[in-house]
Amino acid sequence: MHATVGDRLVVHGAVVGEHDKCGEIIEVRGSGGGPPFVVLFEDGHQALVFPGPDAVIEQGQRGS
Repeated sequence: MHATVGDRLVVHGAVVGEHDKCGEIIEVRGSGGGPPFVVLFEDGHQALVFPGPDAVIEQGQRGS
């Protein structure tokens, strides 16, 4: 899993009724764009995240 600053991390809910957690990647600490990532989540908290198999990266807007 590789990301750049500005991409979005989406962690899918693990059980029925649990919402996805979404946030913007504000720092990439791994080599070559790999994890861990510092993520600013929609609820305002920041976390150092090592994404698991339930997470996907959505590319951010580039070149604008």
